[in-house]
Amino acid sequence: MAGGHGGGDYKDLVVFLAAAGVVVPLFNRWKISPVLGFLAAGVLLGPDGLGRFAHVVPWLSWFTIDDADQLAQLSELGVAFLLFMIGLELSWERLKAMRKLVFGFGMMQVALCSAVLAGAFMLLGQPLAGAAVLGMGLALSSTAVVLPVMAERGRMRGVVGRATFAGLLAQDLAVAPILITVTVLTTLTAAGGDLSPRVLGPALLTLVPAAIGIALIVLVGRLGLRPLFRSVAKSRTKSNGGSQELFVALCLLVVVGAGVAAQAAGLSMSLGALIAGVLLAETEYRREIEINIEPFKGLLLGVFFVGVGIGLDLDVVAAEPVLVFGLALGVIAIKAVLIFGLARAWGLSARAAIETALVLGPAGEFAFVIVNTSLVEGVATPAFTQAVLVAATISMFAVPLAAMLGQRLARSTSAPPVAALLPDAGPGSKDASVLIVGFGRVGRLVAEMLKEHGQTFIAVDTDPAAVAAGRREGYDVSYGDAARPEMLSLCGVETIKALVVTMDAPTKVDEVVITARAVRDDLIVIARARDDRHAARLYGLGVTDAVPETTEASLQLAENTLVDLGVPMGLVLASIHERRDKYRAVFQAAIPEDRRNRKTRALRAGPKA
Repeated sequence: MAGGHGGGDYKDLVVFLAAAGVVVPLFNRWKISPVLGFLAAGVLLGPDGLGRFAHVVPWLSWFTIDDADQLAQLSELGVAFLLFMIGLELSWERLKAMRKLVFGFGMMQVALCSAVLAGAFMLLGQPLAGAAVLGMGLALSSTAVVLPVMAERGRMRGVVGRATFAGLLAQDLAVAPILITVTVLTTLTAAGGDLSPRVLGPALLTLVPAAIGIALIVLVGRLGLRPLFRSVAKSRTKSNGGSQELFVALCLLVVVGAGVAAQAAGLSMSLGALIAGVLLAETEYRREIEINIEPFKGLLLGVFFVGVGIGLDLDVVAAEPVLVFGLALGVIAIKAVLIFGLARAWGLSARAAIETALVLGPAGEFAFVIVNTSLVEGVATPAFTQAVLVAATISMFAVPLAAMLGQRLARSTSAPPVAALLPDAGPGSKDASVLIVGFGRVGRLVAEMLKEHGQTFIAVDTDPAAVAAGRREGYDVSYGDAARPEMLSLCGVETIKALVVTMDAPTKVDEVVITARAVRDDLIVIARARDDRHAARLYGLGVTDAVPETTEASLQLAENTLVDLGVPMGLVLASIHERRDKYRAVFQAAIPEDRRNRKTRALRAGPKA
C-alpha cells in the first residue's frame, strides 16, 4: 500500500465506506442506478483518478484508494454472496423446470458468442488459443451488475427477467468448464500445439478434482446443512429469540466455506456459493437466510463495483481510444445480435428479445478471471489483452444505460409480464392466499381447514421442531420471525389475501400485527388473543378479527355448567348472549374510528331473540 497518508491498513476500506454512504443516497435522489455511482466512485477514487494528483496535493491521498488488491478479496466475496442468493431462489425442481432456457438458450448463447468472438479476435491477428480464451471470457455477461440493475428497474418479474436470469445462470455454470478449457489450452500452447495423448491426458485430468469437489460440496451440504441450521435455530428459541449473531455467523460460514472448498477443487468461489444456495433452497431456513445475508451482499457488491471502476486504466484509454472503445462497442454489438436471434428462436417476442440482448451484451466480471489467467500463462498477447480488459470494463459501465434503453423499447409492446422470474415448482410459491404465523396445534388446525376448502397457504414459525414436523407432513412451512417486515415480504405479504396469527405469546402476536398493518393497510388480519383484554388491544392495533381463546372457552364452560345444574336453558342462553354482547361492545369501542366499517366476529353469535 502506498504510504504517506498515515491512515493505517484500513484507510482504503474507510474511503470505500464513506463513498458508499454518499454515493447511494445521492444517486437514489437523482434516480440514477447506484451501480453507476459505485463504478464512477471507483474511477474517481482510484490511482487514475484523484490518486494521479496526490503527489501534487498530498491531502488527496486521504480520499483515494491506493491498494486495489485490498478490496479485491472483498469484491470476490460480493459476487459469491450474489450467486448464493441466486441459489436460494432455485431448487433442483426449479432448475429442472428451467432446463430449456438454462441448458438450451443460455448454453447456446455461451457457445455461439464464444465462437464468433474468437473468430473476430483471430481476424484481429490473435493466435487461435489466445483468441479462444478472449472469446470465452467476453462471452460471459455480468451477473453482479445485470441482476441488481434489472431488479432496481422492476424487470425481474416477467419474460425478460426469466430469459435474462436463465442466460446468466447458464454463464455462471459455464465458468468452471471454461477455466478448465483455458488450462488445457495453456498446456497445448506450452507443448507447441501437440495433440498427442501424452499432452492431452494430463490436461484432461484437471477435470477430476473439479468433479470430486462438486460431489463433495453437494454431499456435505445434503448431510450437514439442515442439522447445522436446526441446531442454531433451537438455540435461538431457547434464548427467547436471542443468538441472532450465531445464525448470521453460520450463514457467512456456509457462503465462505463453500466458496473456499470450490476454489480448492479448482473451481470459482462463486460456483461453490451457488451450489450451497441451491442446497439450502430446499430447506425451511431459506427465507431467514436471505434476510441475514442481504446486507452483506449489498455492501460487498458495492466493493466489487468500486473495484471494477478502479481497474479502468485511463492510460490505455488515452493511448488507444479507438481500439478500446471499438472493442467495447464491437463486443456489445456482436453479442446483442447473436442473443437477439437466439431469444427469438426460443419464442421471445421481438421487444423482449431486444431488451434481453441489450442487458446481456456487455462483458462480465468473470472476463477478468479468465483473461487474466490466460495472461499469466502467456496464452494471450499482453498489450492487446490489456486493451480488451479495459474495453470489458467500459462495456460494464454501459449495463444500466442498456437496461434503460431496453425497457423503453419494451414499453411500446402491449404484452403484459406473463411469468415470474422463476417458474413455480412445488412449495415456496408466493401465490398463496393465506399466511399462517405460528404452526403449533392451532395453526395446524387452521391449515387443515384451509386445505379442506381448497385455500392455498404458507406458514412460518420460529420453532424449528414445529417447522420440521409440518414439512414432514407436506406443508409449506418456513423458519423465521414474521415480526420482521423483511420476512413478511419474502412470504408474499404484498399478494396474500389474509394473515392468520396463531401464536400463544401475546407480545409476539402484537408485534406481528403491528408489522403487518404497517406493510399493508388493506390486509385481512385475524389474530389469536389470550383473553378479552388482549383482544381489545389487538382491535386497537388494527386487526380485522381477534379470537379470545379463554373468554370463549369460559362462556362455554359456564353454559354447560348452568344447564347441568338445572337452570332453564332459555335463561342460560340469554345470559350468555348478553355477556357476549358486552364483550362485543368493548371490542367495537377499541377499534379505531376509520376501521369501524363492520361488526366484529370475535365471539360466536348467540341465538336470535
